[in-house]
Amino acid sequence: MNLLAHLRQRLAGLILPFPAGFSDAHTRAQYSLLFPDDHGPPSDRLIDLALQAIQHARSEDLSSIAARMTSTPRWPEIWPGEHYKLLAGIVKALVPKTVIEIGTFQGLSALALAKNLPAGASVHTFDVIPYGEIDGQTLRPSDLEGGRIVPVVADLAGERVFGEHRSLFERAELIFIDAAKDGRMERVFLERLESVRFQTPPIVVFDDIRQWTMLAIWRGVRRPKLDLTSFGHWSGTGLIDWQPVET
Repeated sequence: MNLLAHLRQRLAGLILPFPAGFSDAHTRAQYSLLFPDDHGPPSDRLIDLALQAIQHARSEDLSSIAARMTSTPRWPEIWPGEHYKLLAGIVKALVPKTVIEIGTFQGLSALALAKNLPAGASVHTFDVIPYGEIDGQTLRPSDLEGGRIVPVVADLAGERVFGEHRSLFERAELIFIDAAKDGRMERVFLERLESVRFQTPPIVVFDDIRQWTMLAIWRGVRRPKLDLTSFGHWSGTGLIDWQPVET
């Protein structure tokens, strides 16, 4: 944890003490805020997809992915509370050919997204750091054979870089955003998506929508959306139906 984040957490602890059993050193604690959101009511498509994905998640077995971890807890085996089984369930329900992930990190979500892909489909997973340089990496060279999982090193916040991958995004049917959560990158990325002429309206999955830096960004989405936190990640999971905006 950097100095600024540490000071912010300590200051927040003075104003809003952590619940019993937590300390200000608990690295997974996050503050949030409750307020009504009257923008972007969910579409029938989102509701139907969510119901199917939740049902699939109940029986999803990600133990083979969890076994690759060198530390505990084994996040892919935890559901609800973690989003890995839900991601696998969304893929099973949606049956997408092209999936894009923003934020590879240790590769767990890329593996979960790839588990139920149909034949010939692929997950393109973007990060600013090569996957082999990230501690605790779970992706293996064999996972990348055949193009089922394609790691890409690129900063999509840049307009030129995003333009280099525009044709890929035009084909995307499912986009999972798990990036910096710095209050900027996700906002910029949403602006980039506005310029894409999708072949079919994709489903966009947002991670951590209840984190402090993500609240305004999620609330600002004007397309049909659905908060699935109770069936996904404890820090927030949101689905967006990226339908064209009526003018």
